[in-house]
Order: sequence, then C-alpha cells, then structure tokens
Amino acid sequence: MKIKQINLVVFAALLAFYSCGGGANQQNLSTVSSGKVTISVDESFEPIIAKEILVFENKYQEAEVSAIYTDEINAIDLLLKDSVQLAITTRKLTESEKKLLLENKKLFAREVKLATDGIAIITNLKNTDTLISVPQLQQIMTGEITKWNEIYPSSKLGNMVLVFDNTHSSTVRFAIDSICKGKSLSKNLYAQKTNEEVIEYVSKTPNAIGVIGVSWLGNKSDSLRLSFINNVKLMSINRVGTPNEYNTYQPFQAYLALQQYPLTRDVYAIITEPRNGLATGFLSFLCSHIGQLVILKEGIVPEYGQVNVRSVSIKEDY
Repeated sequence: MKIKQINLVVFAALLAFYSCGGGANQQNLSTVSSGKVTISVDESFEPIIAKEILVFENKYQEAEVSAIYTDEINAIDLLLKDSVQLAITTRKLTESEKKLLLENKKLFAREVKLATDGIAIITNLKNTDTLISVPQLQQIMTGEITKWNEIYPSSKLGNMVLVFDNTHSSTVRFAIDSICKGKSLSKNLYAQKTNEEVIEYVSKTPNAIGVIGVSWLGNKSDSLRLSFINNVKLMSINRVGTPNEYNTYQPFQAYLALQQYPLTRDVYAIITEPRNGLATGFLSFLCSHIGQLVILKEGIVPEYGQVNVRSVSIKEDY
C-alpha cells in the first residue's frame, strides 16, 4: 500500500459581501435580487456559473439569470454591443474596448477578479507518458513536434492529434499568449466546439492531446477535489527542464493557489450596468462568501477570502 501526500485547499471568507454598484438597461425594473437578466459566459466556466445561478436563484426566488455560454470573443462582443451587461471571461477589456463602450454606449466597464483557474492538458487512458514541460508543450502547439516518440522514444502512439475547444476560445488565446509566446499555433490541430467535446474526443483517440479548462475535469463524487474524472488522464507539467514525478504538477487547487502549476489564468467578471440591477446583484453574489464557496467546491481557487493549504495523506494500491 502506498501513502500519497496531497495538498488540500481550505477557504475561509474574510468578507460577507462585495458590492460593485451599477445596473442594467436590459431590465429597468430589476433590483439586485429580483427580475430577469442575461449574462455572457466563457464556456470554460459553464460548470461553475451554472451552479452559481442555481444557488443564487434558490436564494432569491424572484430572480432569473439566463447565461449565454459561448467562446470568449463572442462573450465580450455581446458586452460591447450592450446585449448583456455582465460577462465572465479570462481577460480584462483593452483600452480600445473601454473607449468603444464609452463613446458608443456611454457605459463604463468595471472589472472584478473572481478566481484563479488552470488550463489542463489531457491524454487518452492508453497513453502511459504523462510527464511534460512547458517548452515541450510549446513545441507541440507550434508544430515543431508532431510525433509522440519525439518526446517519449518508446511511445507507439504515432502522430500527435492536438485538440482544442474552438478557435475563438480563451483556451486558444492562452495557448498562443502564455505557452507559445505569440507564435502561431500548428495548422495540424483539431477544433471541437466545447470543452465537453474535447474530453469525449480524447477519451476515444489514443494519440490525442487535449487542452481544456480544469473546471470541466472535477470528480463530482469527490467533495475534497483530490481527484479528477476517470475517462481521460491529466498530464503533469513543469516549467522548465526534464520533467519527472518530483518536479511536475497537476492542476489541483493547492498547486493553483501556490502557483506551482504553470498553466494558470485569472477569471474576471466585467460589468457595465449603469444602475443597481440584477446583474450587479449576481456579481455581488459571486464575490460573496457563498458565491466564493461555490467556486472552491468546483475545483478552482476563489479570489476573496483566506486560502489555506493543508496536507492530507491518502492510501493507494499499486
């Protein structure tokens, strides 16, 4: 029997409620706890925001929040067009986008960090090679490496099949900006429509390597979030050097919080609501003790409150 030491994130809220001000012209009669509102959400965070809406609507019976789950480009475009006044994304607005909002819609944007998320690299269960470095990932994503045996000489998997959700996603932008450092992605990649479809494709394709948001991988039956779904494998990653079992990390909450896992990104809420309406109420809820606990339970790191990292031991057969 092998004893495995795993770090656990424990969250304690330091604030009772976070108020951001603002409102929505979409539903002029809405209040912070009643009425109807539509928001746009980066599809990477559908599991989290769907749970947040469920809890919020259960708490406020007269509130109805509808979410458009889409790619990041469209989520922000809906905000700029004033089709929604709250967007959940992985980046802030650019100065030109803020200027566009102000000049065309007379709206000011406010940006609130909600959490720290991770990008996960997944492979098929038949793949026995799961240790990799960021420089190797860069070579794969730019097309410099196209075969598994170029990294793992004994691999029999042949050509790599690189899979993303879709070309307009925040995951693709992260790969270009943070992994490839501005270099173009390989032309030999497969774009699915959603993170869910990436998981399904990788689970059926032995030579595939997928890139998705970590919140899609949580094991729902594990309340401590010390395990992931079991139909794909997660690769363990290090920043530089030769990867081994001691210097690589998977996107557990503790490793996201401690910044040991190298592929992390911020999660933002962007609000343009000019008065205190339901969009403001929902954002306040996301930043509140309850809203941040939902984020914690969904496998990423909440922004507001004190995060403690504790070690726990689990027994595994081998």
